[in-house]
This record gives sequence, structure tokens and C-alpha cells, in this order.
Amino acid sequence: MNLHRLARVALIGGTVMTLTACGSGFMGGDSGLFRRNAPSIPSEQTAERRERAEAQRAALARASGEDQPRSTIWDLFSNADDPNTTVEVNKYLWVAAQDVLNFLPIESVDPFTGVIVTGYGTPPGGGRAYRATIYVQDPALDARSLKVALQSRGGGAVDPGTVRAIEDAILTRARQLRIQDTKL
Repeated sequence: MNLHRLARVALIGGTVMTLTACGSGFMGGDSGLFRRNAPSIPSEQTAERRERAEAQRAALARASGEDQPRSTIWDLFSNADDPNTTVEVNKYLWVAAQDVLNFLPIESVDPFTGVIVTGYGTPPGGGRAYRATIYVQDPALDARSLKVALQSRGGGAVDPGTVRAIEDAILTRARQLRIQDTKL
């Protein structure tokens, strides 16, 4: 009995709200929409009201979180990733660079841009201190995806053969890591 009465009140309330929102003149308001000689509102005022209403709707949507895009299961199959937030770094090259140059202290790491910057360190069995900047610029496991820059503490420039040997060691380690992953 109580549920029946509640449903009836809700139906009447919904009808009143609908008629009021339509501007039918119910509840004493007259929108003047259907009058034959209704005064026209200048288009500038109309546009201004429309912009103000849109700004209010946008503010409400932001406040309630409704402006956030909703994700669905189908988003997994689309290629609509934002390139500003997508990680485009080969994980094998990334880990291999850290493995091969583990004697160098890491100063900064940015997986989103693919840059690893190290401090000065001496390789095992060596007498010269080096620092490195590694740039993994592509998701492919390829030599073109890897750039290594070395600097020595005393002289600055490093022999290109040394840089090439380190790049080769990183690529070899990356291939080993990939082979290990496929054997899972």
C-alpha cells in the first residue's frame, strides 16, 4: 500500500517537473514562446545565455567527474592511445642497458621518453671513470632504437669504438632477455 502511494507521488511529481521544464506556462510561468506577437530576444543575448549555460554544464560535469572519458572493454582493441602518455620504449633494451651499465650510478630515469642518465663510475677492471646517457627511442628491438653517449671524467670524449662496444653489449643482452621470455 505504501509503495503504491509512493509510486503515485513520484509520477505526479515527475509530470509537474516535466511540464515546468517545457515552459508550458504551468505553475504561473509564461514563457511567451507560443504567443503570436512575442517580443524577440536579440541573438547576442541568446548566444551569451547559451554560452553561460554551457559553461555551467561543463563546470558541473568537471565537478562530478562526468567529463572523464569512460573506458570499455572495446578500448583494448582500439589504437587510440595518446602519444603523450604512451610508453614507446623497448623493454628488453631498457633492462639490458641497466644490466650492462650496472657499475654506473643512475641519476635519472624517464621511461616515457626513454632516457637513462648515469653518474660517473669505473668499469670493473678499468681505471677510467665514465658517465653515460642512454636513449631508447623506439619499441623495436633494433640497433637503430638505441643511442649511447659516453663521457670520461678526465678527457671528455670517448673513443667511438668503446661506445659501439657498449651498444653491442646492450643489444646482445637485450636479445638474451627476449629469448628467455619466449621460453616461459
